[in-house]
Amino acid sequence: MNSTIKTKNGADLFFKDWGAKDATPIVFHHGWPLSADDWDNQMLFFLSHGYRVIAFDRRGHGRSTQTDTGNEMDTYAADVADLTDHLGLEGAIHVGHSTGGGEVAHYVARAKPGRVAKAVLIGAVPPIMLKTAANPGGLPLEVFDGFRKALAANRAQFFLDVPSGPFYGYNRPGAKVDQGVIWNWWRQGMMGGAKAHYDCIKAFSETDFTDDLKKIEVPTLVMHGEDDQIVPIADSALLSVKLLKKGTLKTYKGLPHGMCTTHPQIVNPDLLAFIKS
Repeated sequence: MNSTIKTKNGADLFFKDWGAKDATPIVFHHGWPLSADDWDNQMLFFLSHGYRVIAFDRRGHGRSTQTDTGNEMDTYAADVADLTDHLGLEGAIHVGHSTGGGEVAHYVARAKPGRVAKAVLIGAVPPIMLKTAANPGGLPLEVFDGFRKALAANRAQFFLDVPSGPFYGYNRPGAKVDQGVIWNWWRQGMMGGAKAHYDCIKAFSETDFTDDLKKIEVPTLVMHGEDDQIVPIADSALLSVKLLKKGTLKTYKGLPHGMCTTHPQIVNPDLLAFIKS
């Protein structure tokens, strides 16, 4: 079933909810600037294994309202809480990729008791991407200013350049380039709103998730490609796992940021093993 809910903050949130309603729910949180469709492979895989699978378009993304306000982590997490309340989810597993991993950390740290059983952060932005005095290994502000400048100047071309190059590692020597994957990234990106996408760059790069990670009580799997050119592993996964009470780290030699799409045959079984454990 596909549907929408209106959040307390006034956005219509599009979501997919497939599978038996009494099955263990898995909620998927997509990255910037994509949509629930980025999880098609995982949704079908876990549905075939008997799970209830849920994915939604973040506000300003995909088929949800093209919001001009609320494009920051506090509102994103509040929207997720509204969705989980609407669906009455208990004991859910929340899986987030990239920006979605930050959203998962921010939501799970605030979730009502019993709502969340486990969490998974894949190529995720926590603890914080931006280089600061406290985070000297982060990326300089100029990197994200470059993102904003490219988006404002020619979003359509920028949204071809990112998946054609670093997102899927297609800029690496000998990479097998899948044109359909590039087009699908572009399709998803162009469905969303330019203002929301512009604002979200600040949300994913400047939000400090350190306290969120420390507050999370549930088992959390941190998965990261060692050749992630978008969210470098040394300043993300390797730091995050140390802040989590029940964190497990799994890294993948040579895999890119978008490894859920390029290498689902590797990622999905590891996800399943963690969820079953």
